[in-house]
This record gives sequence, structure tokens and C-alpha cells, in this order.
Amino acid sequence: MAEAVAFQAAEDLSAFVHTVLCERDALDPAQTPLFRTPLKRGGRVCGVLFHVQGPRLLRTSAVWSADDARIIFYDSSGTRFREAALSESLAPA
Repeated sequence: MAEAVAFQAAEDLSAFVHTVLCERDALDPAQTPLFRTPLKRGGRVCGVLFHVQGPRLLRTSAVWSADDARIIFYDSSGTRFREAALSESLAPA
């Protein structure tokens, strides 16, 4: 069962994702930048791929699907470790 979360803006969603990804691998959010890649379908932005990179080629990621109103988190081996459902939809930036 996915947890339900709500955000006022896309920046709040990004901050939540950054915190979860850094907590997973005990990374310092102040020292670990969050990278964002817009996902497009049919020419329109339908979500965002987030990732953080840590030492030893560590790369933890999350996918926000605006169409499905959910965020799926993956560890560095590609295993899903958490899912969050958005209680209110946001427009991808």
C-alpha cells in the first residue's frame, strides 16, 4: 500500500523526493544534488525522473508520473523500495 502525500507546488514534491532518496543511503542532502529529467509522452511533459549520485557509483532514483499521480522510488540496484500516491495532482514543471 502506497502512502498518501500532498504538496502545494512541484518544488515541495522535489524536496520530499530529495529527502527520501538521501535518507535511503544516508547521504547529506546539503552535499548531494538532486538531478531532474522531464519525461515526455506525445510531446507533453508527463512526469519527472529524479536521481541523486553518491560515492562508489551509487545512484538512487525516483519517477514521478503526473498521469498516475504517484512517485516510485528505486535503490541503486534498481529495486523498488517505496511508493507514494499524491492526494492532489500537480502539473509537471
